Amino acid sequence: MTSRNAHTSRTSSGRADVDVLIIGAGISGIGAASHLKSLRPGTTFTVLESRDSIGGTWDLFQYPGIRSDSDMPTFGYGFKPWTDRKSIADGHLIVDYLRQTAQEHGLTEHIRFGHRVLAAEFSSAEGRWTVTAQHSGSRKKVRFTARFLFLGTGMYDHEAGFTPEFAGVEDFAGTVVHPQHWPQDLDYTGKRVVVIGSGATAVTLIPSMARTAGHITMLQRSPSYVFSLPAHDTVAVALRRLLGHKRAHRVIRRKNILFTRGVYKASRRAPKVMRRLLIANVRRQLPRHFDVDTHFTPRYDPWDQRLCVVPDGDLFKAISAGRASVVTDHIDRFTRTGILLKSGQEVSADIIVTATGLTMSPFGKVGLSVDGHPVQPSDTTAYKAMMLSGVPNLAFALGYTNLSWTLKVDLVCEHFCRLLDHMDAYGYGTVVPMVDDPSMELVPYMDLSSNYVRRGIGLFPRAGTRGPWTVEMAYENDVERLRHGPVEHSALKFTAMTPPSSASRPGGAR
Repeated sequence: MTSRNAHTSRTSSGRADVDVLIIGAGISGIGAASHLKSLRPGTTFTVLESRDSIGGTWDLFQYPGIRSDSDMPTFGYGFKPWTDRKSIADGHLIVDYLRQTAQEHGLTEHIRFGHRVLAAEFSSAEGRWTVTAQHSGSRKKVRFTARFLFLGTGMYDHEAGFTPEFAGVEDFAGTVVHPQHWPQDLDYTGKRVVVIGSGATAVTLIPSMARTAGHITMLQRSPSYVFSLPAHDTVAVALRRLLGHKRAHRVIRRKNILFTRGVYKASRRAPKVMRRLLIANVRRQLPRHFDVDTHFTPRYDPWDQRLCVVPDGDLFKAISAGRASVVTDHIDRFTRTGILLKSGQEVSADIIVTATGLTMSPFGKVGLSVDGHPVQPSDTTAYKAMMLSGVPNLAFALGYTNLSWTLKVDLVCEHFCRLLDHMDAYGYGTVVPMVDDPSMELVPYMDLSSNYVRRGIGLFPRAGTRGPWTVEMAYENDVERLRHGPVEHSALKFTAMTPPSSASRPGGAR
């Protein structure tokens, strides 16, 4: 897929035409563009982003205290060391890091902001995708064509979070807000705040809001595992001083990967032991009288759902200082002054935050089709967790659920570039994965028991149980498969390059 030149060309119909069209300018899309720029400098590409700035999820979410729930040396890219002292970093630092990455790799000129992709259709006859996008603030639609489509859209619906139907919500006299749609003018100083939920968003919001709120209550139906980590990694700081950022980066990443994988593997192999250790860690950070059994002892095993990370135990400090409290109960209904619980207790509130989860959505809700036939992601099977069965010239990046998201993105992007190199070397125009084992059992793409996963995973591609069709949340296995393993496989069907037709032959302005 050697580029015709370093710039986007145009078809005879005036459509912008590139080798690779990347959807999304978040951590996955910027990662894909950076890899293309570094590993395949002659490849033309364009990034389409529906928002007006880089950052994806990290630019969208603006609630108080938003931060990473993974360590930044592994959540950052392998090719760009994380240099800030904070290992668990605030959202604005992550956005700054992504912007720096884009600037350093000269990506800004390739990004088309305010372009929401509606549909993408592949033509086997032309060997190209035609992508339709709508420009923000208008009904104007723009079309692009590309040899390959790379979906860096994440797995959440950016338009709507999940809020259950609460009885009596219209009776509440205060303010109800979902973290995904946080009003920037919301003043909670001195107010009574109730945060419904016990996941990563809730444990992030509560310590931040507790600094100025009158009092904040975490109202949960059931507890989650909460794990305290240092916000500043002293070992990483020492290694950077000793080795410099670049060399230290490799060592720190390896250290953090081994630690996180170790915790995960121990949780799966010895769940009772890890359960005791995790809960003992909570007990040490809360007052002796605190009812840890009720409020911080989950019913499920560790890593059946993601662990909630709290830097420097900030949640426990807010509770210990009396600025925050925890109530474990079921909601009966909203009232004018708060929330009535099934137990008969009423929790008073001026502001209620529904940190009740996100809505999963595959591939940014882009309508995919091949030769006029619509593609439902749930009808496809994921090949190497980066391509879709029966869909030509398409790759996607979905990160890990039990490790830093970006570790998987890096591996997928590397393998994607190797795939393009292979196609160039042998003169291939298209590649499509085909399930070659009809007896293979199909399973959900991910097996977390979290409610948001249960609600939405049925819309995603399925995973297989053998060969390249498995989706393993295991970094060491993916390193072997994606970084070191061969590109060719019997499940991949390659076709030779065909000359472009007169309709798609490049021409016009460069």
